Amino acid sequence: MTAALDAVTVQLPSSLREHVGGAQSITVSPAPADVCALLDSLALTHPVLERRLRDETGAIRRYVNVYVDGDDIRRAQGVATPVVAGITVQILPSIAGG
Repeated sequence: MTAALDAVTVQLPSSLREHVGGAQSITVSPAPADVCALLDSLALTHPVLERRLRDETGAIRRYVNVYVDGDDIRRAQGVATPVVAGITVQILPSIAGG
């Protein structure tokens, strides 16, 4: 299936797929301006996923990593990192262990 030209694809790990009906990815169209707007859009359609990604203040939980076209938003502009049509955003939980 081909995504719309004005869309952003959000890829999710298996640990979060249960909150979106088992989907490996979600298409958000039209493409939001930045990561914050993208997360706001996801919150409207998938409120349970929202609670796993952001805390009650709206900040991304510290164990959640977001990558815009492979770049960690924490090393870019955070939730103000621009999102443009055609890109892929990956949401991954942190992995700890030893």
